[in-house]
Amino acid sequence: MSAAAAALGAVPATTAVAAPADDTRAEVDRLYEEAEKATEAYNKADERADALRKQVGGAQDRIARQQERINTMREALGSLAGAQYRSGGLDPSLALLFSDDPDDYLDKAAALDRLTAHQAGELKDLQGAMRELAQERAEATRKLGELEKSRKAVASHKRTVESKLARARQLLNSLPSTERDAYDRASRSGRSDLPDLGSAAPSSGRAAAAVAAARSAVGKPYVWGANGPNGFDCSGLMQWSYAQAGVSLPRTSQGQRYAGRQVPLAQAQPGDLVTYRGDASHVGMYMGNGQVVHAPYPGAPVRYDPVGMMPGATVTRV
Repeated sequence: MSAAAAALGAVPATTAVAAPADDTRAEVDRLYEEAEKATEAYNKADERADALRKQVGGAQDRIARQQERINTMREALGSLAGAQYRSGGLDPSLALLFSDDPDDYLDKAAALDRLTAHQAGELKDLQGAMRELAQERAEATRKLGELEKSRKAVASHKRTVESKLARARQLLNSLPSTERDAYDRASRSGRSDLPDLGSAAPSSGRAAAAVAAARSAVGKPYVWGANGPNGFDCSGLMQWSYAQAGVSLPRTSQGQRYAGRQVPLAQAQPGDLVTYRGDASHVGMYMGNGQVVHAPYPGAPVRYDPVGMMPGATVTRV
């Protein structure tokens, strides 16, 4: 259950419409959680698509270079064949009959043998190059197929997120204004000011730089699929913060869970990543004194919240 649901659930039902309103708020929280999971799936598919685009680009470059090499080899073989025809187009046995100088014939025959052996080697190289080109083209075709599937997955996850967020907004709009205002206040119960973070020091210089970056993002809006600098989803905030420290993190919260060494929650230090739920579909950064910074969900900007705000917390030291 989110902090919003917990906060609102503590309010006693005093009117006949309270129970339906509670159900609506619970459904909104559920939709936001599902949208967050779909967002992480979107990020993973988008990351895969980016990697495939790079692989396809590399394959196309190799194909172009290999084709250029083959064209050069073909030109060389054409010149070689022309030279052979001009210097020894006649069968050697007939050439001996027409030759006035047996020594001259022997010289030409020896040159023809060397030329033929060299040509055979060039032809073998050309055949090998053409086989490599065919393999490169087949691999590029396969990668293009994977890329198209990945693009479709990205679009599908995007539609899922948009659908769930639209449904959540529709449900919120169906609430009476007083209930909607109460939900909005509860959903922003996290602190945007700097709380008492205690005296714990980050575990490293890069963690300290990431902490400073995360602090600078407080108040920025939640934007699904975004990784800064003007908007963030949960894993995007972590990736951007550590990028400011020169550290490359995976794009998804699931990947970030395994981007370092696991430590007990009781030993968390500022800069550690805290992932939530069994599927690690949400992530924040530990800031000290039981507080994390995270991008919660649409409508709630980057903020501070208690580390125990969600179940299943695991801590990763980058």
